[in-house]
Amino acid sequence: MTTAAVDDDLWSAVGDPTRRRLLDLLLAAGDGTATSLSEQLPVTRQAIAKHLGVLDRVGLVRAAPAGRERRYRVDEVQLARAVAQLSSVGAAWDARLRRIQRIAEAVQRARDTTDRPN
Repeated sequence: MTTAAVDDDLWSAVGDPTRRRLLDLLLAAGDGTATSLSEQLPVTRQAIAKHLGVLDRVGLVRAAPAGRERRYRVDEVQLARAVAQLSSVGAAWDARLRRIQRIAEAVQRARDTTDRPN
């Protein structure tokens, strides 16, 4: 799998509001199971398990057996990587928007100059 594909998977994983909420809950509690997490969200245990599976596949969480369940914990290294990617993309978009703004202002100034009566 290429780096771009991994990044796409990561972005897809954190793009879902339920998965972001799961990450928030796991960060706050330190860890949790599908059962304990489903008690805190209006989502079934099965749905939570599927969301956790997605987060596990992209490396944002790690699972460890805990009796009949699996206990999930956020992988802080992978989370830091995701945050860095989000920050990088945000900075790139900010730069693009500043360029667009400068172009729009230049076009407006040119219009104002040509619209003035001599």
